[in-house]
Amino acid sequence: MAAIESVIIEVAPTTQQVEAFYADVFSMGGRVQVRPSEAPTTGFRGFTMSLVLSQPASVNSLMDNARDAGAMVIKPAAKSLWGYGGVLQAPDGTIWTVASSSKKDSGPANMNIDAMVLQLGVADVAASKQFYLERGLTLAKSFGNRYVEFDTGTIKLTLNKRSALAKTAGVSLDGTGSHRLLISGDAGTFTDPDGFTWESPLD
Repeated sequence: MAAIESVIIEVAPTTQQVEAFYADVFSMGGRVQVRPSEAPTTGFRGFTMSLVLSQPASVNSLMDNARDAGAMVIKPAAKSLWGYGGVLQAPDGTIWTVASSSKKDSGPANMNIDAMVLQLGVADVAASKQFYLERGLTLAKSFGNRYVEFDTGTIKLTLNKRSALAKTAGVSLDGTGSHRLLISGDAGTFTDPDGFTWESPLD
């Protein structure tokens, strides 16, 4: 099974501030790393990250902490058909969904993260699915040309239509330039059809 070891977010000169945000607020450890970059980028960068927590109280607590540390709330946390959650934009511009499949609390809030998901917005879900299968990723779920999920270890990978991903995040579809994202794992070093770059941890 090809696994994702970490995601590397490329940021402008405020690298230390962004590193502190992810370490202090999200407690990501080595799963999220920060690297300086001057690559031009505007608008929607074509991906979102998702954190899954156990209950609404935990979602609220994490979103409050993130907002106090400089994140912008795009969608306040609320109940939906699938559970409870909201959307944040971190100080570096990365969009994060914070959610729980539960609509009711079962105890005090805690910051334990049950799952972390990298959601890529792609032009052709079927073509990207085949591309990743050929590189050794293990398919977990697939819903036609709309959604694909791979089993990539502690960081799950999903493929979504770019327009649908932007709509879910509550942002405009428009965006150009660098994704400002590198994916580190044992699938090899390559760039996918939508310009997302993978690298080996040893590179």
